[in-house]
Amino acid sequence: MSLKQAGSGSEVDERLAALLTNANAVRAITSAVEGTIGPKGLDTMLVDRFGEVIITNDGVTILDKMDVNHPAAKMLINIAKAQQAEVGDGTTTATIMAGSLVGEGVNQVIRGVPVAKVIEGIKHGIALALEEVKKHARQIDNIDDSILRNIAMIAGREYQDIADLVVKAAQLIGMEKLLEPNFKLSDIITAEEGADNEVFMGVIIDQERMSKEMPQSITNAKILIIDDALEPEELGDEALGTEIGFKRYIEFQDEFKANLHKIVDLGVNVVLVDRGVDSSAEEIFTDAGILVVQRVSAKDLRRAAEHTGARMMKRTGLKKTPEEIVRYIGQAAQVYEDEKLEQVRTIGGLGKPMATILVGAATEEVVGERERIAKDAASSVQAAVKGGFVPGGGSIEIAVARHVQKCRDSVKGMAGYGVECVVNALKRPLAQIVENAGYNHLEKVEQIISAQAEQSLDSLGIDCDSGEVKDMLDIGVVDPVNVKVHAIRAAGEVAVAILRIDTIIKKKEQNANTKAGDAESTGLPDF
Repeated sequence: MSLKQAGSGSEVDERLAALLTNANAVRAITSAVEGTIGPKGLDTMLVDRFGEVIITNDGVTILDKMDVNHPAAKMLINIAKAQQAEVGDGTTTATIMAGSLVGEGVNQVIRGVPVAKVIEGIKHGIALALEEVKKHARQIDNIDDSILRNIAMIAGREYQDIADLVVKAAQLIGMEKLLEPNFKLSDIITAEEGADNEVFMGVIIDQERMSKEMPQSITNAKILIIDDALEPEELGDEALGTEIGFKRYIEFQDEFKANLHKIVDLGVNVVLVDRGVDSSAEEIFTDAGILVVQRVSAKDLRRAAEHTGARMMKRTGLKKTPEEIVRYIGQAAQVYEDEKLEQVRTIGGLGKPMATILVGAATEEVVGERERIAKDAASSVQAAVKGGFVPGGGSIEIAVARHVQKCRDSVKGMAGYGVECVVNALKRPLAQIVENAGYNHLEKVEQIISAQAEQSLDSLGIDCDSGEVKDMLDIGVVDPVNVKVHAIRAAGEVAVAILRIDTIIKKKEQNANTKAGDAESTGLPDF
């Protein structure tokens, strides 16, 4: 992108060159996701150079998979990723508002408003907006509140089966678990081709049993988890070449086998291992009728440990006395392998309640998208439990925009123009939602502003099926407060960061072997 293009063919003031270049890059990113927002939003097809295709309307997936070189564009994408990591949803809203803030800010600067004043006003407006959103929050006091299903439906893009799965899992886990700071409901979701939709109290280990000679199912399971390789201690090649070293090697082998028999004698019948399992261990455990699963992911090991009450140990822990090892053993009602799905399930653990959501998919192509949809729904449900909910469909942003507009007059000097940028950015979600539904966004936004003012209702929005003004709470269109708060905050942060950039300078190459053309793709000027 050249500076002439950034200036739309006009003579560009040198001091605005960086601002205009960055604004155009941000606009390009925003346009890639804005068509996906709302119930009538469409999908985006992403294609790589090998022809692999992803079809999705998940904002963060689109942004993450885009081939982007411009540094300002990458800043916007990173903010969306941070939004996803923090609350699991709202990335499209954050991106759209950030794009609007940057665009509106640039327009004010072109009119002659100092950038510093625009930034000052944006910061003030964002602070007002965040405070106002929290004032409109409605709290959820009961895990059986029907509003949770509405939240799951909205975030889950109207997939009823996925919404039902997520709500059922939330109810099984309970409010206390959902409120834990380090627990994420979205982490218990997995999607499998050919599977049936299912929610159960237990965990899935995405591996098969080590040998078909081992039992497929174990009841009254006593589980030992080895966060290590299940192998004897090793000696270096040089040590093995000596008589003493070889003798030591034999001692290691004998000690290892003795420790394995110790495990068998303790009645352990399921062993989960982080890495590989030695052939001698496989033989001993197979003969003893023990189900062994090797190369289990750290995530699955941790969940299995929590669910069964087991404590993970290293292989050196096998040297402990039987009385000590007993304290590491977990228990579950059943552990069995699902041969069709090639996974092992642990059911009815005696540790912490742990649910799993299994989302079925008809084909391999839709597995990823079904999982992304379910994770968005789960994240939104948990966010609503933690922070409450507000009317959705862009209605709350309009209510907040009205409040910020009223406060604009109290802002002295040219910072007021920055506040106006926030007002206009808050209108963008509703404008884009109705535009995607086929309506005139200018007309509908003004219609909602007037209706909310007349009826003193923050929940009035547009029904995208009929185009009529409806109470979003009455038709079940709601969003979590935390999603809105993080989206507004993230949009403000990235917009301010981009507007503060006054000059773009290409760095000196650190690696002499770097190809000369690599830096040119950023669109940065040469000196």
